Amino acid sequence: MELTPLLLDSLYTEAMVLADEARHCFDRNQATGDLSPEISVAFSCESLKVTTRLMHSIAWLLNQKALRAGEISEEEARSDANTLGYAPASDASQAERFPLEAQALIAASEELYLRLQRFSGQMRLGAVPVSEPRAMRERLLSSF
Repeated sequence: MELTPLLLDSLYTEAMVLADEARHCFDRNQATGDLSPEISVAFSCESLKVTTRLMHSIAWLLNQKALRAGEISEEEARSDANTLGYAPASDASQAERFPLEAQALIAASEELYLRLQRFSGQMRLGAVPVSEPRAMRERLLSSF
């Protein structure tokens, strides 16, 4: 599957919406004090995992947008500093003890991150073609 500008925009919007929803969900559930102390600690840890996962996703997507806009080179996009950062997996046994909204956000953030990992891996191997307009632009630039 090709990472087209439309797909890139869609993934970026999805990541931003998830980040906003996660912030509201985790803040609200911590503020109400409805969770037991044990679950509250696990909930805080999971909040950090989700946030890390989404921030790495957003940073990677922004780098892909910069690549498509010609603001950074393929080399820069593939550099270690611009790769999809590591994000630890959630603990399913802990997550099932959380409110349903939090469980859904955890699952959605993991699913998005896994999709981006696949794209990132394919791009590092050169298996994901750049979009046709990008390829045309590169051919034009190389002829001057």
